[in-house]
Amino acid sequence: MKVMMIFDQTQAGLGGKESPDLPMGGKPMAIGSCGMFERFMEQNDGKVVATLWCGDGTFKADPELNAKKFAAMAKKFGPDVVICGPCFNYGNYGLMAAKTAMTINEHTDIPAFAIMSKECEEAISEYKDKVTILQMPKKGGIGLNEALSEMCVFAKMLVDKQDTTDFIAQHAYK
Repeated sequence: MKVMMIFDQTQAGLGGKESPDLPMGGKPMAIGSCGMFERFMEQNDGKVVATLWCGDGTFKADPELNAKKFAAMAKKFGPDVVICGPCFNYGNYGLMAAKTAMTINEHTDIPAFAIMSKECEEAISEYKDKVTILQMPKKGGIGLNEALSEMCVFAKMLVDKQDTTDFIAQHAYK
C-alpha cells in the first residue's frame, strides 16, 4: 500500500506555530512525524511514498486553491491512499486536513481521509458529513498508539475496497 501524507508545518518538522506561512512543498519519502506510526504502517503492508506539507496560514490564505494543488500533487505521486493528519488538537491543521481530504476525494480516484482530536471542533462540525474524519486524542492524550494503528488499518481497508461502514461507525466523528 502506497501512502501519501498531508502535514502542516509542525507535523512536517519544518517549524511550529511561528511558521504558519511555510510554502507548500513535498518530498517522495516519509518525513516529520511519520516515525510515530511507521510500525503500524508496516503492519498493514504500507509505506509512505510521499509527504506533502503546507503552513496552516499559507493554506488558510486560499483554501480552495491550495486544496486543489494538493489534489493535483496526489495525482502526480499516485499513492493508493492519502492520509491528512494526524492533526492532534491543531485547529487550523484540522481545517486544512478536512478540506484537503474532501477535495482529493472530489477531484481524484484516490481515497483520502483526515484524523484529528475533538478539539478541532470547527473542522469536524464543517466537514464530518462530507469526508471521513477519524478520532484521535489531543497531543499528549491517552490512546495515541491505538488511534495511529486504526488510521493505518483504515487506510488499508480503503485500498482493499473493504466495507468500512462498521469501522467508520466506531472510529469516525458522526
